[in-house]
Amino acid sequence: MTEVTRTFDILTQAEEKYNSDVALSVKRNGKWEKFSTEQYRKEVDGFSMGLLAMGFKKGDKIATVSNNRPEWDFIDFGMAQTGCVHVAIYPTISDEEYRHILSHSDARILIVSGKELYDRLKPIATETNNIEEIYTIDEVKGAKNWREITSAANGKEEELRKALNETRDSIQPDDLLTLIYTSGTTGLSKGVMLTHRNVVSNVKLASKYVSYLKPGYRALSFLPLCHILERTGHYLWQYKGLSVNYAESIEKMGENLREIKAHTFITVPRVFEKVYDKIILKGRELKGLKKAIFFWAVKVGDKFDPNPAERSALYNLKLKIADKLVFSKWREALGGELLGVICGGAALQPRLARIFWAAGIYVQEGYGLTETSPVVAANDWKYPKVRFGWVGYVDESIQVKIAGDGEILVKGDNVMKGYYKDPEKTKEAIDEEGWLHTGDIGELDEQRMLRITDRKKEIFKLSGGKYVAPQIIENIFKESMFIEQIMVVGENQKFTAALIVPDFTFLHNWCFLHNVKYRDNKDLINNPKVIARYQREVDRLNNQLGHIQQVKKFKLVCEEWSSDTGELSPTQKLKRRVILKKYAHLIDELYGEDIEVV
Repeated sequence: MTEVTRTFDILTQAEEKYNSDVALSVKRNGKWEKFSTEQYRKEVDGFSMGLLAMGFKKGDKIATVSNNRPEWDFIDFGMAQTGCVHVAIYPTISDEEYRHILSHSDARILIVSGKELYDRLKPIATETNNIEEIYTIDEVKGAKNWREITSAANGKEEELRKALNETRDSIQPDDLLTLIYTSGTTGLSKGVMLTHRNVVSNVKLASKYVSYLKPGYRALSFLPLCHILERTGHYLWQYKGLSVNYAESIEKMGENLREIKAHTFITVPRVFEKVYDKIILKGRELKGLKKAIFFWAVKVGDKFDPNPAERSALYNLKLKIADKLVFSKWREALGGELLGVICGGAALQPRLARIFWAAGIYVQEGYGLTETSPVVAANDWKYPKVRFGWVGYVDESIQVKIAGDGEILVKGDNVMKGYYKDPEKTKEAIDEEGWLHTGDIGELDEQRMLRITDRKKEIFKLSGGKYVAPQIIENIFKESMFIEQIMVVGENQKFTAALIVPDFTFLHNWCFLHNVKYRDNKDLINNPKVIARYQREVDRLNNQLGHIQQVKKFKLVCEEWSSDTGELSPTQKLKRRVILKKYAHLIDELYGEDIEVV
C-alpha cells in the first residue's frame, strides 16, 4: 500500500483502496458529470506528460485562476507530479494584486477558467514579462485551451511515461508544492511557501477529527480551492475515500446539497450564518401552533451541551421531541444525509454551533492560517474534545505555546517554509527557535483546548489607557438578526463605538410588520424608528459586555460589505483599514459630539 507523503500519492492510494466510479463530479448544463478514479488518473498523467513535453521542470511555477471544477484537480495533481509549483490565485482580487502575484511568483504560464477571466487577465498577463502564455479551461474563441498542453505529449507517450515516473519518484516531501498568496487585510499579499510535507501532515491530522466520515460518502465543494482551508479539506476528502462534488455556485449550494445528499462540506462562518438566517426566516413565516413549536425547539437547541453528562433526562426528552417535530426537517432541507460541517476562516458564533449540534449536525470549528497549512486546532465530533466558543483541540503532533503578550505561537510539520523571495518577512514570522508567530491572541488550557480572543494587531487602546478587543464584541453583536456586519472602532478615543451594516432582508420584513415606510436603504437607515430599534438592540447586547467594551454610539451604513467592493478579504475578514478610510466621515461624526462616558 502506498504511503502518502506527497499530495499526488492521494490519487495512487485512491486507486489502491477505493477505485470509485464517482471520484469527482460537477453539475454542468443542468446535469451531474461524473469522473471515475480511472478517468482521474488518465487526465492527471496526460497533463503531467504534456508539461514535460513542453519543457517544464521541477520548480517551475504555473498560475491558475479558476472556479472549483474537476479540471482544477487534473491540473493540480498533474503539475505536482512533475515538481511544478501551483500558484493558485483568488478570482476576486484587484488588478493591482493580479499584477503583483503574476510577476512576483515567476509563473511561466497562466491558466484561467473561462472567457470573463481571460478577457480581464489577458492584458495583465501580456505585460508581465515572465508569463509566456495564457490558457483557458473552457473553450474561448481566440484563446489557447488547456487541452493543448495535454496534446503536446501526443506520439511521445512511451518516453514521456518513463520521464514522468522518474520525475515523480524524485519528488521529496520537503519539495515546494504551492505558493498561496495570503489575501491579507493590508498591503500587497505575501507568497506562502507550502511543501508536500506541510499539507500532507495536515491532511493526516485533520483526518483524526472527522473519523465519522467513511469511504463512499459525499462531500460538497464550493469555497474557492485557492483557499488553503478548502484545498487541504479537498485533499482530506480524497484521502478518506469520499467523492468530491462541485457546487454550481455559492448561491446554488443549498440546491446542490440536497441533490447529492452531501454528508459534509467546508464553510466560513459568513455562509453558515446565512444558512441559519434562512431557516429562522422560514420559521417566522409559520403561523400559530407551528410557529410556537418551531421557536420552542430553537430554545431547546440553544441550551444544548456537548457533554452528555450535563444533559438531564428531561432535557433529552425535550430534545427528542424537538428533533422529531423540527430538527429532522432542518436536516431534510439540507439533503437529509448531512453529518458534519467544518467551519473556519473566522470566528463562529457559539450559538450557531450549539443549535446545529442539537439538530444532529456536527459543526466543527477550527483554527489555523495559510502559514500552517492551515489546521492548528479543531473541535472533534465527540466530547471531551469539543467546546463551543473555543477553536478546538491541539493534537500532540503540533506544538502550541502562548507568548508573554498572549500571542499564539506554533511549531510543527504544518508550518510553512517561509514567504517567497522575502527573507525579512519570514524572519519576522518565524523566530530563531522555529516558532511561527500567528498574530492571534489566545489561551491554551491543560486539556490542550485553544481559544482565540483577538488579533494582536486589531486590539486598540482607548484614550483612557484601556484596551479593547474588537472581535469579541463583533461576534456577540453578529448574533442579532438585525445585524449583518459590524466593525468596532475607538482607537485613541474616549469610548467604544461601531459601524453597523443591517441585515436588510430581516430589516425590510420588520419594517413591513411595523408599517415603516422608506424609499431605499439610504432613506431607511436614517429613519428615526429604525435607529431607535437598533439602539434597543445595541442596549440589549451591551448587557453581555463589560463597561469599557460596550458600544456607546453607532452609525448604520447602507452598503453591504463584500470582497468585491473591498471591505472584506477573499476569506471574508474585515479589511479594517479600508473600512476606516471609507467611513472616516461617519467615524468623525461618532466622535464629533462628546458624550459623557461614566
